[in-house]
Amino acid sequence: MKNSRYIWGALAAAAVVAGCAGTGSTQDLDAEFAAMMQSSFRDEGIATSDRLQQDLGQAACSSPTAPPPEVAKRIESEAMASIKWPTGGQYLGDWKAGEQLAQSGRGMTWSDASPATSGNGGQCYNCHQIDKKEISFGTIGPSLYNYGKIRGVKDVAAPESAAIVQYTWGKLWNSKAYSACSNMPRFGHMKLLDEHQIRDLMALLLDPRSPVNQ
Repeated sequence: MKNSRYIWGALAAAAVVAGCAGTGSTQDLDAEFAAMMQSSFRDEGIATSDRLQQDLGQAACSSPTAPPPEVAKRIESEAMASIKWPTGGQYLGDWKAGEQLAQSGRGMTWSDASPATSGNGGQCYNCHQIDKKEISFGTIGPSLYNYGKIRGVKDVAAPESAAIVQYTWGKLWNSKAYSACSNMPRFGHMKLLDEHQIRDLMALLLDPRSPVNQ
């Protein structure tokens, strides 16, 4: 999903360049651009063209310039309100399952039988180092090695851990709650992962027994 920002940005830039050669109004150019986008994609399996519809955060952050502070604040406020906190207050699952999710990059493709999240991966390795044994990982995001250890999480049930546990869940559910133009996928909000899967990723990041915290 994060690549859509760059795709929209590149296409918007192309539309602007094309518009410089003509005399159309901004409204006309916007309409032409929207028509070009719609004609360039088709529904294929679960990959439907409604993916082209941008919400406030996507639209504002696709612009070549950062959104105004008041718009950024609105994006973050709406994203925070959208977070679904874990059922029964259970934040952690199985870190071993979380590690498999973090290293899996599949899901949400046109060939999938349904949009169910069960087969999706978290593809965390695309942007983050997860532990020291990795030899290939992305650097768009910070290293996650020792994520919980650095933040002093020895027991997720301890009161002193509450803030970082809640922040981590919220960041995984809807990253725009904390940074309006975050590149991080909104795993829960966009139904990329389900609540059980997010618990497993939480365990990978915060469980003291996880290789992340060794």
